[in-house]
Amino acid sequence: MNVSTPNPTWHFTLGSLFPGVLLCAVIALSASFVSEHYGGPQLLYALLIGLAFHFLSRDSKIGVGIDFCSKTLLRTGVALMGLRITLAQVGALGWSTGALVTLGVATTIAMGLLLAVWFGRPNEEGLLSGCSVAICGASAALAVASVLPQTPKNERFTLMTVIGVTLMSTLAMVVYPLVAARIGLPSAQAGVFFGATIHDVAQVVAAGMMLSGGGDTAAATSATIVKLYRVMLLVPVVLLVSVLINRSALPTDKSPHVKAPALVPWFLLAFVGCMLLASFSFVPVPVSETAGAGSRALLVMSIAAAGVKTSFEDLFKLGWTPVLMLLIESLWIAAFAGTGLVWFGIARV
Repeated sequence: MNVSTPNPTWHFTLGSLFPGVLLCAVIALSASFVSEHYGGPQLLYALLIGLAFHFLSRDSKIGVGIDFCSKTLLRTGVALMGLRITLAQVGALGWSTGALVTLGVATTIAMGLLLAVWFGRPNEEGLLSGCSVAICGASAALAVASVLPQTPKNERFTLMTVIGVTLMSTLAMVVYPLVAARIGLPSAQAGVFFGATIHDVAQVVAAGMMLSGGGDTAAATSATIVKLYRVMLLVPVVLLVSVLINRSALPTDKSPHVKAPALVPWFLLAFVGCMLLASFSFVPVPVSETAGAGSRALLVMSIAAAGVKTSFEDLFKLGWTPVLMLLIESLWIAAFAGTGLVWFGIARV
């Protein structure tokens, strides 16, 4: 008599993922603790701590879980970001602010590609740096990298981009409010500038709060709405990059070990679905807030995984060019947004 036994496949899968996922979770918790108690960017801490544990990436028992965090958890975190954006928020921008932000994103990405040509770097590097500065910093860099050819070179450049853009975002968070207060920029206009130029969402909110006092929350409100609109632009940008890559419009590594990305990544469709759910109030506020916190946690874990997979030696091989590209792109988007504020005469969002 044959006795059927449960399929142990899912047990094996969970067991193989657990060590690597646990490592990334511990690193993410450590980064969060340091950020909350001593200040500083959470994502950068996760990346640096992950780099310190690179030696563990040689262990085959951990590698599977690390890859899961750097890919699947990353895509899930990006998809959940859609719950923070509604169509009503986008409509509240107005045509002039929307045009300013959209053109700022487009021209900054174009600047990234142009800099890649000038410095003799691959087009993929121009896309990574340009999109990270133009849209939402480390999150955008990881999202764009997920649809590029998965090569060691692209992974190293992605990590360097995350480090550089996080540092510059933190610097902008401190400097921009001081400059805005010094020149007497109205709160709402300052908020639009912060939202249109600072890279990471957390730093945008912090910069807006610095100018929010005495009941005047215009800076924080306008900065958050403008920034969320930039985050929404991640969907068409990543989709366009995916289409271009699949059409071989950009030079890619022809190695048989390189896996071609999907034409329409599933996490972009999930992002749009989440945004529609939030727009039509199908998601309760507590659930949306929990999903937002979960999205951040997943992104921190994916950054930690990316750090574990990369060594300092590999990063140093890239030289000074990535940092210079990020600096020029950051200056460009700041100059473009500042000029646009004067040109359009944007006063509020």
